[in-house]
Amino acid sequence: MDAAGRWRDGSLVRWEDGSLRPIGGWRQRVDSNFTEPMRSALAWMDNSGQQKLAFGSANKLYAVNKSGTITDITPSPLTTGDVHAVVKTGYGYFYYGQSTYGTERPDTNIYSEATTWSLDNFGELLVACASTDGKLHSWDLSIANDATTIANAPINCKALVVTEERFLFALAANGNLRRVEWCDREALTTWTPSATNEAGGIELQTTGQIQLGIRTRGQTLILTTNDAHAAQYTGPPFVYNISRIGTGCGVISRKAAASVDSGVFWMGDRGFFRHNGSSVEPVQCDVADYVFGDLNRNQKSKIWAVCNNQNREVWWFYPSESSNEIDRYVAFDFAENHWLIGTLSRTTGVETGVFSNPIWTDTTDIYDHEVTLNHDGGAVFAESAPISLAQGDQIMRVTEVVPDELTAGDVTMTLKTRLYPNAAETSHGPFTMANPTSVRLQGRQVRMRVDAARLADWRVGTMRLNVSAGSKR
Repeated sequence: MDAAGRWRDGSLVRWEDGSLRPIGGWRQRVDSNFTEPMRSALAWMDNSGQQKLAFGSANKLYAVNKSGTITDITPSPLTTGDVHAVVKTGYGYFYYGQSTYGTERPDTNIYSEATTWSLDNFGELLVACASTDGKLHSWDLSIANDATTIANAPINCKALVVTEERFLFALAANGNLRRVEWCDREALTTWTPSATNEAGGIELQTTGQIQLGIRTRGQTLILTTNDAHAAQYTGPPFVYNISRIGTGCGVISRKAAASVDSGVFWMGDRGFFRHNGSSVEPVQCDVADYVFGDLNRNQKSKIWAVCNNQNREVWWFYPSESSNEIDRYVAFDFAENHWLIGTLSRTTGVETGVFSNPIWTDTTDIYDHEVTLNHDGGAVFAESAPISLAQGDQIMRVTEVVPDELTAGDVTMTLKTRLYPNAAETSHGPFTMANPTSVRLQGRQVRMRVDAARLADWRVGTMRLNVSAGSKR
């Protein structure tokens, strides 16, 4: 992340049209007081045009109407889920002769995932599958009814997706982590293939395990832990042709992919990828070391992605190494090709479209995002990489800051100096910006930090420093 002449850190800010500005704030939509973090969400409209929301946690499935009324529609029975991922321990794990006899040892490659739901629409119906339950369920939109198990559907599944052609795909069907099965077109309860229907199935030729399915233009993308496959409708007798379109591009979790007009973006185990409609390509990431170097991999099953389409961004929320719950985000502006990072706890959410603003949840409540300028007291800032003269072998004397703000006073600036790359850093300020702002400091390296000074839709352009070569005296 540390690159001369660039911003290297920040939170709750974005760059747009060459200027730095705060992201939109949020306000509470529903005082939900969920007892478990929501891990999955879906927004849709029923046939009468009514807006609907669904949320899934480890052990619950909820429907929320436009006015905010929450209804528990959890199917019964439902296999008990896991709020957090747990690394498996026990006798017989790990390598022979390692650790102490009689002590449980962890298997660092095997862990129980945090439970997530696949949520989708079959017409106006909600269809759902919890990763630890494995059954496919549907809900008829009546608040008097819970979701019910779909008759004849495969069991022990890990996820589902509805294709553009209106087939329901059961992913990792019947406990086979490489198998895809689908019902007859428009027939949720017809799963046995015959000469008179289009039900079917196929086992993917992959060394990975199916993680998720996601619709994209003209096809359905199936991502495994190792590779990517595209399912295209061909009609009888084979119905679907599923071909591998990328290797070494597995997805890190069951919720870590988002579809946009230009393709599908997802987070892998060590990088980011994009499906452009025909092939898979890596996405150059300037902050990869920052993200993957401070990631709690034991809780990676909680990572999720969402498109913030009004700002042409894809966001991923993830737990940092010191946290068991999501506390950070990384976002990619796919229109201007730059990255954002920051601190924010959001466990699931939906993009705009059905609702006019993104709707995201934290561990207890539901929020409308990109509204107001309230960030609940979170630090709204950006820091630059070190600035130096020539090759950094000269002392810089800084006497003046020339600000570039839309409105003076919206932000403050702190300057940070050090004489040597590994020396202690000294902070100067914060300074309230004036035209110009007089300062007096020196160092071989100088960094700038811009902080929001008030709730405003501020803009910051190119800040300039008046510097000259100096000495340590």
